[in-house]
Amino acid sequence: MNDRITITVPATTANLGAGFDCLGAALSLYNKFTFTRFTRIDPETSPKPEATNPLKIRVTGLEAARVATDSSNLAYQAFCAVYQFLGQPVPGVAIDLELGIPLARGLGSSATALVGGLLGANYLAGQPLSLLEIQNLAIDLEGHPDNVVPALVGGCRLSATREDGSWEICDVPWLPEIIPVVAVPNFELATAAARAVLPSTYSRSDAIFNVAHLGLLLRGLGTGKEPWLRAALQDRIHQPYRQSLIVGYQEVWKMAIDQGAYGLVISGAGPTLLALTNQEQAKPVGAAIATTWQNFGVEAEVHILKVEEKGATIQLDS
Repeated sequence: MNDRITITVPATTANLGAGFDCLGAALSLYNKFTFTRFTRIDPETSPKPEATNPLKIRVTGLEAARVATDSSNLAYQAFCAVYQFLGQPVPGVAIDLELGIPLARGLGSSATALVGGLLGANYLAGQPLSLLEIQNLAIDLEGHPDNVVPALVGGCRLSATREDGSWEICDVPWLPEIIPVVAVPNFELATAAARAVLPSTYSRSDAIFNVAHLGLLLRGLGTGKEPWLRAALQDRIHQPYRQSLIVGYQEVWKMAIDQGAYGLVISGAGPTLLALTNQEQAKPVGAAIATTWQNFGVEAEVHILKVEEKGATIQLDS
């Protein structure tokens, strides 16, 4: 059994336009989680030596001060979920978090915490759970698969349910020549608020529109055909309703297209925006998004990324 494990988990972008709640891709930004099991009660790490499961959490990196360092921490909650699933007591643990993914911006920061906590606990417990069991636990905790699945296994993934309600996960080919450019604004958009603006029902024409465009998107990502990608990144299920929550969206979208983006979509629930383009246009597209947002008083950090094919990686420490 290992007493120390480090899990590196990639950011994710979900939906990609028409793939609402079922399509997501891992991106080359990362959070890192190190779990160290307490082998004895140490008064320096636990203020209550009589505690049966002492906890110490240290957070560094982006917006570290905003992350909980008590038992409400999301990574620790996922860590505990494994032991609850196994019917075992939760061991005392020290957790070190190194944050490289912005919080509450639509880049899957919560999914990284869930995946990191689940994998960390599984390894400290002696790896009793399979990858499939960890995946299913992650989906149960998150509520939907679009972020946690690519965060765990990498790549671009499409998730669908079987007749019995279990999950079928399909890998989606993504040509490396298709470059994801993310622009992270200096404001947040709560997922609950982004979901609150969505209608409870949709028309048949909107449903057909999204089915068609999701199919075209899957083909476009695998072939790189620009006309297919330019058409495919449309959506009628969530983006038309969420655009009003993102200041300057229409103007930013137009400038990104003018600079050569195939399309611009809301990453997850937002407010981060994701453009797909080629390598040559990636920098001009990113610069256009940042400059246009500045006209609305919004500062944005732009990242030219790639799809992370490996997903969460594990480093064992002696």
